[in-house]
Amino acid sequence: MGKTTKKFETEVQQLLDLVIHSLYSNKEIFLRELISNASDAIDKVRFESHSNMELLEGNAEWKIKLHADKEAGTLTISDNGIGMSMDEVAENIGTIAKSGTKNFMASLKEKNLADNPELIGQFGVGFYASFMVADKVTLTTRKAGEKQFGCRWESTGDGSYTIEECEKETRGTDIVLHLKDEMKEFIEEWRIRAIVKKYSDYVQYPVVMDITRSEPVKDQDGNVIEGGGTIDKTTEETLNSMKAIWTRPKSEITEEEYEEFYKHISHDYDKPLSTIHYSAEGVSEFKAIAYIPSHKPYDLFLRDHKKGVHLYVKRVYITDNCEALLPDYLRFIKGVVDSSDLPLNVSREILQEDVQIKRIQKSLVGKILSTLAEMKEKDFDTYLKFYQEFGPVLKEGVHFDFANREKIQDLLLYESSKTENGKYVSLKEYVERMPEAQKEIYFITGMSRAAVENSPYMEVFRKKDFEVLYMTDPVDEWVVQAIHQYQEKHLKAIDRGDLELESEEEKQEAEAKKEEAKKEYAGVISFIQETLKEQVKEVRLSSRLTESACCLVAEEMGLNANMEKILKSMNQEVPEAKRILELNPDHQIMQVMTTMYDQDKANPKLADYCELLFDQALLTEGTPIKNPLRFAKLVSELMVAGGR
Repeated sequence: MGKTTKKFETEVQQLLDLVIHSLYSNKEIFLRELISNASDAIDKVRFESHSNMELLEGNAEWKIKLHADKEAGTLTISDNGIGMSMDEVAENIGTIAKSGTKNFMASLKEKNLADNPELIGQFGVGFYASFMVADKVTLTTRKAGEKQFGCRWESTGDGSYTIEECEKETRGTDIVLHLKDEMKEFIEEWRIRAIVKKYSDYVQYPVVMDITRSEPVKDQDGNVIEGGGTIDKTTEETLNSMKAIWTRPKSEITEEEYEEFYKHISHDYDKPLSTIHYSAEGVSEFKAIAYIPSHKPYDLFLRDHKKGVHLYVKRVYITDNCEALLPDYLRFIKGVVDSSDLPLNVSREILQEDVQIKRIQKSLVGKILSTLAEMKEKDFDTYLKFYQEFGPVLKEGVHFDFANREKIQDLLLYESSKTENGKYVSLKEYVERMPEAQKEIYFITGMSRAAVENSPYMEVFRKKDFEVLYMTDPVDEWVVQAIHQYQEKHLKAIDRGDLELESEEEKQEAEAKKEEAKKEYAGVISFIQETLKEQVKEVRLSSRLTESACCLVAEEMGLNANMEKILKSMNQEVPEAKRILELNPDHQIMQVMTTMYDQDKANPKLADYCELLFDQALLTEGTPIKNPLRFAKLVSELMVAGGR
């Protein structure tokens, strides 16, 4: 195959422009990205070789080699990892082969790019950082086990690249950076040493470089020969410590070392919010470092979000996203687990069912949840930062992790009718300050605080001074299906079913009053029921309204308006469900309609009023009405009649 010139995909060219001109304020980060990619490539061939020794091609001396050529102005990064085929080069470098590309590019454009370099690393395209310091990049690679030919890729970052077959004796990848004139500092030995020490000291493979030193001439016995001059001697030196940080005692590890290791495995450029480092012994033995990030990645809720921690067995890499180690609701956790019990030849498929993996998961989840609980109790401000970033994801655990449901419940926070905007209350705090007369934990779900606190459902709770939790995350609708009670207090939605807010004495008085109202309004209620029979299931007098004329209420186990909106936004088919129209017996509209009904049951205005009541109830719950023009006309007529 001869040399072929191809154009970058539009998204890649946009990405290159961002990288070259504005993405990184710290240019030295390019070397970290390339060393990290080289380490990943060695991890992969090392893992694959457990089942196919031929991939080693007789070379298992893992290393990442740097070569600085001052005369040519180039820096080369070489590895003996898995390598790439021609198709893989075209797929991985000429395109961004990942859904969510548009989201990624949008995130880059929306943010202050110089302050948010983590985005490119998280997206897995750190290779493009090469173009920050190089005006030409040449990549030569050969896939392990495919000795027929290699592949050479080259680009100046100007919108196109060339790709061709070539000969390459060894597997792996060589990347040659033709450095820009103003970037020649990255050829200097001291600069390279400093960067490797700062960013890549924990890479478990040696990062090596040929170092030339002048030494005095010595005789056969090693003694310096006086006047013998000097001789240049070149030796290959290892620039990184290669110490697996998780195997070292916590007392010997600095905060900066933890942070750099986090950045190495997560491609996040911010500090982690919290670090968990511990060893488990007994039935299951493993060492782990788990990090709680300080912010959520842009793709956290995308289907192809890369989740799971790095898994090692006796310090041998197995996979960098072992999903079986953590449940989905902790998918934001980054880290490393090194097991002493798993076999080295364990496959990714077996990992899903392995008993040891399940034991590790149980221990790891318990440790993470206890760390969050401790943070919540001892450092609430830090916990609040975590919760505002990851609260909606953590809540998923209430629904899916039965074994840890109670622990997760204690981590939940909500705004409420008794908190200021932006302040939160836990379920425990809510129960502790419940008045004696209150029997249940009341909540309302909705799209925002403003929507729920101005809801007519809140009226009687304000009157009785009962606290109501505001649940405004879409996931809350599923959370409350799993939390039936907390500390023997049932959770009760204020927009569903019947309410029992009165004491026994108040209940008797209220029932007597309601019976009188039923008799007084029996005729008009029956009329409204008949008129709206296609829209509502039932019409009844309300015990939850004190100011508004009406509201729509779902049955105890029925869909409320908020749940219907969420399902529709997910393109789910929403079953046709009629709700209950509740009327405020103390509202003047009831007397007006009763008088009209008693005077003339055939008065066409009565049907118009019924229609207005239903539309009014829809609007107050945030549901669009079916005929806005008709509604506006009826309101206008009422205004005209009232002004005469």
